[in-house]
Amino acid sequence: MNRLKRKIVDNAAEGSSNQSTKLDTVKERHVAGVILARGGSNGIPLQNIKLLAGVPLIGWVIRAAIDSDVFDSLWVSTDHDEIERVAKKWGAKVHRRSAEVSKDTTSSLETIQEFCRMNPEVDIICNIQATSPCLHPHHLIQAVEMVTKQGYDSVFSVDRRHHFRWQEGPDTKALNLNPAKRPRRQDWPGELCENKSFYIATKKLIDEGVLQGGKMAYFEMPAEYSIDIDNDIDWPVAEQKVLRFGYFGKDKPELVRLLLCNVLGCLTDGQISLSANGDERVSVNSRDLDGITMLQRKGTEVILLTSSENPTLGRLTDKLSQKTGCVVMSLNEPKQVEVEKLMKEKKLEWKEVAYIGNDATDVDCLSLAGLSAVPLDTSAMALIAAKYRCQSTAGHGAVREFCEHILHSLQANSFQNTRNSDKKYKSTD
Repeated sequence: MNRLKRKIVDNAAEGSSNQSTKLDTVKERHVAGVILARGGSNGIPLQNIKLLAGVPLIGWVIRAAIDSDVFDSLWVSTDHDEIERVAKKWGAKVHRRSAEVSKDTTSSLETIQEFCRMNPEVDIICNIQATSPCLHPHHLIQAVEMVTKQGYDSVFSVDRRHHFRWQEGPDTKALNLNPAKRPRRQDWPGELCENKSFYIATKKLIDEGVLQGGKMAYFEMPAEYSIDIDNDIDWPVAEQKVLRFGYFGKDKPELVRLLLCNVLGCLTDGQISLSANGDERVSVNSRDLDGITMLQRKGTEVILLTSSENPTLGRLTDKLSQKTGCVVMSLNEPKQVEVEKLMKEKKLEWKEVAYIGNDATDVDCLSLAGLSAVPLDTSAMALIAAKYRCQSTAGHGAVREFCEHILHSLQANSFQNTRNSDKKYKSTD
C-alpha cells in the first residue's frame, strides 16, 4: 500500500521587535485503518470471511481501504487464526487482540483502545466496519480529509432515511411527523442515521473514552452504498447489492474483450460416463453455454482452452465450437507464454482479459488477468491466485456465474465512471 503522509505545519515566529524569522515545525500524523473482526459472531458464524459474491466479506472493505491510499497502516483486529490468514492474503496487517477484548460483551471502543496502546505511533483511527461491503475508496478519502485537512476530531458515516417513527406503548404517538399532514417522500428531506460503515476519531478522543466527540461532523453516503449485514436473511440482499454497487478494484477494466475458459475442470466436472457399447461421454451444463452466449452478445470474444489429447474431449470441443461459435485453443505449458502470444496478436492487455481456470498450471494467468475466477471445487493454488471464487462447482454453473460476474463488474465500473462524486457532508458544530 502506498503510504500518504499528512502534515500539519505550524508556523512559529521568533525574533526581536526589529526582525522575525518564521520556522516551520512539521509533525506527521499516522492515520490507521482498523477493521474489527472477532471470530465468535453471534449472527453468522465467521461471517467476516464468508464469501459474498465470491469475495470474503472482509475482503471488500480491505480492498477499498488499500486503494484509497489514505492510511499509513491498515489492520484487522481479530482473535481467530482463519480470519488472520484471510486478512493477510488481502493485504492487511493483523492485530491479535487479547482475550479480554474478545468477549461477546466487549465494545468496539475497548478493542480500539487496546489497539492504540499496542500501537502508540497512531494518531488517527478509522474504524471500518467489515459488514459494509459497498464501501468505496472515495468515501474514505473524503472522510479522512475532513479530519486531516479540515480540523475535525471525529467523523462518522450516515445515510438519509425516510422512515416515520412512532413511540412504543398503548398510547403511541408520532415522533417525527404530523399524522394529519403526512408528507410525500419528495417533500420531506428525511433523517440522517448512522449507516455503520466507518467511524474516524483522533487518538486523544479514544483515550478519553469516546469515538464521537470534540469537533464532530458526519459524512453522508448515498443509500445505495449503505448496507449492514447482521444475519442470514441479509445475505442474499447484500449479494445482489454488492454486485451492483460494490467496489471491484481500481484496475478493473471498462471492457473485457476476451474470456479464456478451460474446458476440463470448468465447463466439465471431470466425470466421464460409459455407454453400454463402451463409448465415453462427457456432459456440459446448458446454463454455462448460455453464460458464454451472454458475453458474446456484449461483444466479448470467448476462447475455449484445452491441453488434453483425450479423443472424447476432442469430440466434445468440436461440438462446443459448433454450438457456441468459440475458437478452441490447445495450450502447452507454461500457459502464460502462449496466452501472451495470443494477446499480442489481438493487441490486448491483461486488464482486458478474463480467465477461468482450475489448476496449478492456471495460476499465472489467474493472477495477471483483469478478472479471474475458479470453480468452487478447485485446487488450493488456483484458489489463492483467483480474484473471484465461484459458488458453483465445475460443470454445474461456474462458467455462467463468472460470466454474470463479469457483466456485473463492468456495469458497476460504468456506474462509478458516470456518477458524480458524492461529496455531501455537514458539520455538527
